[in-house]
Parts: sequence; C-alpha cells; structure tokens
Amino acid sequence: MKNKARNDIILIEVKIKEQNMENKINRMKELIQILNKASESYYQKSTSIMTDYEYDKLYDELVVLEEETNMVLSNSPTINVEPEISSSLKQVEHPAPMLSLSKTKQVSELASFLGDKEGLLSWKLDGLTIVLTYEMGKLVSGVTRGTGLIGEVVTENVKQFKNVPLTIPYKGRLVVRGEAIIKYSDFKRMNEEVKDDSFQYKNPRNLCSGSVRQLDSSVTAERCVNCIIFALIEADNIPNLKSECFEWLRTLGFEVVEHFKVTKDTIEEKVLEFKEKVKSYDIPSDGLVLTYNDIKYGNSLGSTAKYPKHSIAFKWKDETAATTLKEVDWMASRTGLINPVAVFEPVELEGTIVSRASLHNVSILKGLKLGIGDTINVYKANMIIPQVASNDTKSNNLVIPKTCPVCGEKTEIIETNDVEYLYCVNEFCFAKLLKRLSLFVSRNAMNIDGISDAILSKLIDEGLVKSYADLYRLDRYKEKIINFEGFGEKSYNNMIESIEKSRNVKLANFIYSLGIPDIGFSRAKLICNHFNNDFEKICNLSFDELSKIVGVGEIIAKEWELEFSNPIFLKELEELKQEINIPKTSLEKNKILNGLSFVITGSLNHF
Repeated sequence: MKNKARNDIILIEVKIKEQNMENKINRMKELIQILNKASESYYQKSTSIMTDYEYDKLYDELVVLEEETNMVLSNSPTINVEPEISSSLKQVEHPAPMLSLSKTKQVSELASFLGDKEGLLSWKLDGLTIVLTYEMGKLVSGVTRGTGLIGEVVTENVKQFKNVPLTIPYKGRLVVRGEAIIKYSDFKRMNEEVKDDSFQYKNPRNLCSGSVRQLDSSVTAERCVNCIIFALIEADNIPNLKSECFEWLRTLGFEVVEHFKVTKDTIEEKVLEFKEKVKSYDIPSDGLVLTYNDIKYGNSLGSTAKYPKHSIAFKWKDETAATTLKEVDWMASRTGLINPVAVFEPVELEGTIVSRASLHNVSILKGLKLGIGDTINVYKANMIIPQVASNDTKSNNLVIPKTCPVCGEKTEIIETNDVEYLYCVNEFCFAKLLKRLSLFVSRNAMNIDGISDAILSKLIDEGLVKSYADLYRLDRYKEKIINFEGFGEKSYNNMIESIEKSRNVKLANFIYSLGIPDIGFSRAKLICNHFNNDFEKICNLSFDELSKIVGVGEIIAKEWELEFSNPIFLKELEELKQEINIPKTSLEKNKILNGLSFVITGSLNHF
C-alpha cells in the first residue's frame, strides 16, 4: 500500500510538472504571437499597437520562460531579426549574417561582460542600419540590414545622405556599417513645415526608414538623412583596436559614433554621463553599446544563433512615476482621425514635468483598460517621449466618444492593419476644414503667406470661409476682416496680395494642397511627372493607371479613386478651377536632350 501511495504521489508530481511545462509553452506561443504582430506592425506598417514599455516587458517574460523550459521556438523574436524587406527594392544576400545584440538594463552586467578587458562604450543609435562599400575610393554600394541575411539595395538614396563621402582617399576595398538617422532638430523642423498634424511624421526612426527605402532618391534628399558609422568590416591592414579603427575612418571623412574607452571600474560613471547627455542629444538613441576594444579577442569568442559575443547592448532602465489619470483628450485631425491623449496629474520624469502623453490609438487605449481616476505609470520612451507604461487600477470604464469633440457629429471605430482608430465621419467637421485649409495655404501647397491657423479659425467662425475657393473671395469682406483683433489694413493687404499671387500655381503643388490621403508633395510630383503634368488627365485617373506607378501602388490608388469619386470633393475642385491658373507646361518642354544622340565609351558599373 505504501509503495502504491508513493507511486501515486510521483505520478501526480509528474503530471503537475507536465502541466506546468505545457502552460509555459502555451504562454511562450502566446507571447511570440503578440510580439511578432507588434514587430510587424511597427517595422512594416509604422503603426504602434503597444507601447515600448509593454513590448520590453513581454519580451523579458519570454526570455525567462525560454530559460526555464530550455526551449526556443523557431518563430521566437529572441532568435529572429525583425524583417524590414520591401518587395519594391532589389534584394541582395549579405556575405555574412548581420546579427543583433543581446541586451541588458543592468550596469553590473556590463562590468561583468568586460572583466579585465578594455571596452568601448558608444551610443546605440535608433535608425536604419546600412552597409557601405567603397572600391577604388568610390562609393559603389549601399545596402540595408533587412532581415540580417538579405538586405535592400539603396545605393542611389545613400548618395543623397548629408554626410556620406562619395569618394575617399583610401583606394582599397572598404566596407563599413553605419546607422542612417534623422536628427531630432531636423525632424522637428520638417514637422513644423507640415502644418496638418494628421500629415506629420510619427517619429524620426520611422521617417528615416521610409526615407532611406524610397524608390525616388529625390525624396531621400529632402529628408536630411545622416549616416553615423559604428563598425569597420573590411579593409587592408585593419588596426586591432576598434578605437584606432574609428580614428582612421575619421581621417577618410566619415562621421563615427561617439565613443569612450571604459573598464569595469569606470563603466558605471560613463553610463551615468551618457544618461545625462541623452536628454538633450540631437541624434535618436535607444541605449548604449559596449564592445571589446580588442577586435581579435572579441571575434575569438564567436556568436550564438542570434548574438555576437563581442558586444552587448544596454537599454535605459525607464524611470517610471505613478500618477492619476484626470481625463483623456480626443484630438481631431484634418482626415477625421481622433487621437486619444492621456491627461494626468503632473509628475517629474528625467528632470522635466510632464502631464500629457499620447495613447496613439484605440487599440492601445483598450489594452491599458483605462478609467478616469486610475493610477497609471508613465515614463519617457528613450528618455524623451512621454508614454503610459501600465495601469494599476484597470477600471476599464473609459467611454470612447460616440460624437466628435469638435463638431458633435457621429464617430466610428475603424480597423486598419488590425489596429482600431476613432474617426469623425462628418465631411463638414470644423476640425477637418481648419486643418484642410491649413495644409492648403502651406508652403509646399498654395504658399499663401499671412494666414495663420488663428486667422483661418476666425474666418471659419465668422462664416467667411467654408471651402478652398472662398479664400479667393475674401476681398468681399475687407471691412469685416480689418476689424479682426490684431489684424488691420496692412495685414489684410499683405494677405490678399499673397492670395492673388497663389492663383498661379504649379500642378504638383496644387495636387498636394488638396489633402488627398497619402499624397504628400513628393508623391504629387511623382504622379504629375508621370502623366506629363496633364491637369485634366490627372483629375480623371483610373485605379489601374495609378496603381501601376512605382511608388504609388494599390492602396494609395484606391484612396485617390475614392477621393475623386466624392461629389463634395469634386464640387470643391470645380470651384477651385475657376479661381486658379495652372501653367500649361509639359515635361516635353524641359527635355532639352530630346533628339540628341550620345556615344559612351568605357565600362559602366551602374545603369
């Protein structure tokens, strides 16, 4: 009987262990699905379905489960690099896999990693990794990291970077890796030039990725992309110390990542210096990289399936603060998109007082299970952008508005790429009109000076402007306008003069001014050039004609088709045609090489 009881207990313990293992494996599968979906949304669609804080938390949980079960599933993000491949660009296989780095948030682990070796501590730049190849002193290739195995050829775009040397004094074969980035100052300036917040760029990293992977290199040229070199991969007689490699690369004209020599005794102090500096650092960074200064030693350690052992990444341990959610502001944009913004009791984070944080979309808001009065935890992503990390209370009683906060008309939740967004469906919403007009008068559109958003708001409030064309009829209301607070006759005359000047407009600027979804200025130029600046033709394009243009595609073509089948839009367009003049120029007039023949001798390596 005792033996039977003992066996029963052993059997129960085995079953419990098996059940625990099964539960852990099921949780691993669940985490992998969530994390991979979040990565796909962020890297491929430039859309966040969860905060960085939440992603890191789930990722760390998966790492622990993999260690406990001694099992790593084939689709785990811990062994796979996030894909960044676009089918539109030529793809090439890297000579060797480009691995990512293992990560830690503990300074003690950095000291342990170094041991008695000297290391280099540098920024972990937040952009798009690029491999540059030079032969005979000339830049011959630029390739993205892509999946780590296969990258995309972006050579012509790389030539438009602000700081990449096209020729160098070294005549041997040279291969370097760098990070393409857009500085915060440039990012801010570009967004200030895009008056309509629905057209503004989300963050420097996404903008940089899209800019580098453009099919039209002229777009890249407009985006102020820089490349910061962080590794020398191939050259004759490479120095064995990485610090000496950086010094040599500087003499060739490259901008290299800021770095400092450290030991296990000095690493903590240097990390604190970086932590203080990142608060005002102009280059996007999401942490630090520690690598052995002795290159041969680092390479001798080999690598795992995903990580090289010569380096380790350090991610900032987010400083979080608990506070109380006071309300959620719903901010309407020109397109009708209504974005939720958390408003909470002010707290100090990374040396500044914050009281607001974007919630991005309805999906993230629902995931946080928010309610007014909840205790929430907030932090600064990369120590800069306020975010809501978690919700301790999870009352989940927040009411998503069924009416627009601006016009009071009906709203709808619309799902795009598995993400839920709130939209105002009223075509005549005040917010839509104000922001549409703001885009219309902007520099790359009709370029009308002297009409600020405050003036537009006043003109709309007074009923003087209800459509684009009404701007060209403001001379009827001179007496009323010059009596606006802070305006006057001189301001009125300047405004009317600028409006009259804008009547003569290039077609690409006019098309951009109409605010067609996903038709920015560069894409408007692309379409106009493709159809030889034929105004009537462009106003009557079919889905098939548009979708076949490289750089447009089916999704944008569908949005164009919907816009040009909207009777309200068409009515506004017809009214505008009566007020403006688009010069009847064609590309043929600019083709000064037409009819000429050229004979080229020698060899061509490109085109």
